[in-house]
Amino acid sequence: MSGPRTLRVVEFTGTVAGAACGRLFAGLGHDVLLCEPRTGTPLRAREFTFAALGAGKRSTIVGPGRWADDESGPLATADVLITDLTPAAATTADLDPDHLRQRFPHLVVVSLTAFGLTGEYRETTGDSLLAEAYGGLATMIGEPDRRPLSLGGEQTAHAAAFVGLYGAMLALRGRDRTGRGDLVEVALSDVAAYMDWKSDVVHSLGGGVPKRVGSSQGGWRVVRTKDGWLGVIFHPHQWPAVVELFGDPRLRAAGLDDEQQRARRSQEWWAVIAEAATGREAVELYTEAQRLGLPFAYAADAEALLASEQLRGRGFVLPADQRRTDAPVVGLPWTMSGAPGSTSPAPRLGEHGDRNQGAAASHRKPAPQHAAAPLDGLVVLDFGTITAGAATSRLLADYGATVVKIESQERPDPFRRWVMPGNADTVDGPVPPSPMFASNNAGKRGLCLDLKTEQGRAIAHELIRRADVLVENFRVGVTARMGIDYATAHRLNPDLVYLSLSSQGTSGPEAEYGSFGSTLDLLSGLAAVTGYAGERPMWSGGDVNYPDQVVSFVGASLVAEAVTTGRRGVHLDVSQREAVAWALADQLGEYAWTGRMPVPDGNRRPGATPRDTYPTAEPDSWLAIACAGDAHRQALARVITTLPGQEPEEWWLAHQDAVDEAVSAWTAGRPRDEAVAELRHAGVPAVPVHTAADRARDPRYLERRTALRVPDWLKGFPMVLHGHAPADPSLAPALGDNVGHLERAALDELLRPSAADSTPAPTPPPA
Repeated sequence: MSGPRTLRVVEFTGTVAGAACGRLFAGLGHDVLLCEPRTGTPLRAREFTFAALGAGKRSTIVGPGRWADDESGPLATADVLITDLTPAAATTADLDPDHLRQRFPHLVVVSLTAFGLTGEYRETTGDSLLAEAYGGLATMIGEPDRRPLSLGGEQTAHAAAFVGLYGAMLALRGRDRTGRGDLVEVALSDVAAYMDWKSDVVHSLGGGVPKRVGSSQGGWRVVRTKDGWLGVIFHPHQWPAVVELFGDPRLRAAGLDDEQQRARRSQEWWAVIAEAATGREAVELYTEAQRLGLPFAYAADAEALLASEQLRGRGFVLPADQRRTDAPVVGLPWTMSGAPGSTSPAPRLGEHGDRNQGAAASHRKPAPQHAAAPLDGLVVLDFGTITAGAATSRLLADYGATVVKIESQERPDPFRRWVMPGNADTVDGPVPPSPMFASNNAGKRGLCLDLKTEQGRAIAHELIRRADVLVENFRVGVTARMGIDYATAHRLNPDLVYLSLSSQGTSGPEAEYGSFGSTLDLLSGLAAVTGYAGERPMWSGGDVNYPDQVVSFVGASLVAEAVTTGRRGVHLDVSQREAVAWALADQLGEYAWTGRMPVPDGNRRPGATPRDTYPTAEPDSWLAIACAGDAHRQALARVITTLPGQEPEEWWLAHQDAVDEAVSAWTAGRPRDEAVAELRHAGVPAVPVHTAADRARDPRYLERRTALRVPDWLKGFPMVLHGHAPADPSLAPALGDNVGHLERAALDELLRPSAADSTPAPTPPPA
């Protein structure tokens, strides 16, 4: 049996999102040619970022005019082009997507920009801060009475890279049918909005405008320990385990065993927990909590991550004697049976010459077919729950896969019973499925099986024999007890693509530990670099659970890559912890080679200043600014005249506090949208910090289908695939009775593909 086909990818990028997308292709074994100007990609100036994201690629210098050379230019034989240029910059560089697709009809173009290719922000360059501000995610990060925060590192850029990979694979499947490529348009701000979908659910149900909760208050908190920080996360029924863990007799006070009393007296017992934690080490508390079944976590910093036995044992952290300064110190966040990822160094500038090299594009002349949905005909068994697994299979269903969601009456997906504002208390009879469940499970078919019975397992095994993909995110060990583990599934169906989305991967000393999204914020190192300068680690919180959101992109993209390139029988073992930690690869590399510990620094990042969120005149209203060069700073000084106009970057870096005070004084006296308009008119990269209410009012999100009304609010799509507009998904399946027997005809009907959507999107959507 032949192996998976190798794709030829051309990368012309200068941002983290584009470089990260190319790194994913290279890590999957594809030929990635990084085309650079003679001065090199701008990321070369960020040594450790380039080492992390340039790994496994080739480099060539491409001068002006080469793109139009159909016979010898790099695009003539490419399958995929990754670009991050705004429309005007793309035209100047002879990389306008529409013109490219005319010259190279087979080419799939992946565009990764901050705000998309249409609309008033299309020419605004931006990083994750601006994307997370405009998309509304930043509103949810930070303490409630303080400025909104960007997640540490370039999280949305890395999340968008996975969306770009997923879109490319969908477009390639379409090309296999029609012979024509496509344009995959990924806006980082859309990805940020998509990941904050739970805020939209709450707002649409009349639950107000969700805002950041922080990590120092609420039902879950981050508390200081003897040597670090601990995330205290538990359900009400786990209170006895919490009392046992901390061992303080004050936690056994009369009445605290009652959930309602405990809620009223929260400040009393939280003070006891905070005091007790200061006498214990963070890792010791974490380990003991896990033994008691509590999903606690310690805030891992760079030192802890590189020393972690779990991460080292899985090969995610490379041994010290194998590290190079021009290569990443961590691998990619998955293991793939039979296909190790590339950890080769980043290329030297132009080291692979200035002519086209490598294998020709792998496209082939297809038989004429109708324009079906990209994943039409793919059968997916969805054992996923909550978000990580269920959202992955929702993405597969969105683009044509037949997804069968398998639950049992005794243990349904917990999101079905998630109580939401305005949902459970206003109806007679059975409570309808929570809108949380609806968004992650729309477009699927449902089947209730009791896998503790022989009949239930027999049906599951027959489904496995006939499926293409299986998705699960159970705690490690559960699938073996249910009889649907990889070994069993592979024996039943050697071609099955099996995706595991566990907390820390299916192997290693911590593989069986439990977690929530907030747990993974801490264990991944993300919380340790998110927060206000010099203060406690900050997580994304239960209202966002960022790790759950990003891992769905990881899972969907890896499945799509496997079925598109012909990886059969593969076990895709994804660690949610590693998926988030991978986005910090450059910071981990810097620590490994310089000893400089990454720490929270608000919204400030190297290479951009000023870069922060600033208050405006309305209550709890903010805007974001990220100046990436002298031209931006000079434009800012023309608007805010108390700032100097001609000082070099070094001056701005040395006076960041004074600059932020001056900017805040100016913005605080103006309505948000007026201030943003004035700054943008002057040439300053500025955007409003949106909320869920802003998204509900902004037609952009409905027009680009990031959100849907069908007729109620529903999570939409994280990208625009120009050659295919997904149909609005059907309602999420209801929970039926356990099925003890399934006739062959019923099985055939369950797995029958839906009618293909034969209408491609004729034009890109407006912004």
